[in-house]
Amino acid sequence: MFIVNWFKDLLHSLGLYKKSGKILFLGLDNAGKTTLLRRLKDDRMVQHDPTVHAHAEELTLGNVKFRAYDLGGHETVRKTWKTYFPTVDGIIYMVDAADRDRFEESKKELDLLMETPELAKVPIVILGNKIDKKDAASEDEIRELFGLSSKGTWGSDKVNEINGRPIEVFMCSVAKKTGYTDGFKWLSQFLK
Repeated sequence: MFIVNWFKDLLHSLGLYKKSGKILFLGLDNAGKTTLLRRLKDDRMVQHDPTVHAHAEELTLGNVKFRAYDLGGHETVRKTWKTYFPTVDGIIYMVDAADRDRFEESKKELDLLMETPELAKVPIVILGNKIDKKDAASEDEIRELFGLSSKGTWGSDKVNEINGRPIEVFMCSVAKKTGYTDGFKWLSQFLK
């Protein structure tokens, strides 16, 4: 019963209680997608091998259905992302905020997602992960990188749009269990 209550509380804190949706975890390799999914599933912090094949978790509790797909981020795996786009309700796009050498590559991949017709209205949460690292970029730097610097609002009700698509940046550390819940709460307002 403890696990059921813990999971129910976790979904409620993420804003996903009594909601359902198909959420894709996307981003370059080593951004923290699998680590976040494991953290959400069983609150474990484990070192993972790079994701080669899509990994899905479907968690059901009463009327709560949360289906997350970790699709991997290596260049060859990114070509398969589009097969998961139909019926997607939200995207968690993770960026390694401490890997500045790959910022342009990450922006390029997000731009490709933004140009995909099937995703035209799908809300996107950009999670700038690994803010606990010494050289991590600030929120302002991540916003600048993805073209959201002049559109920012603050608080839990922030809603930016690019071409009618809700998109927002949240900084987090999956390792330290901070920041990502705000991103899920924001995303939850767009789920049914």
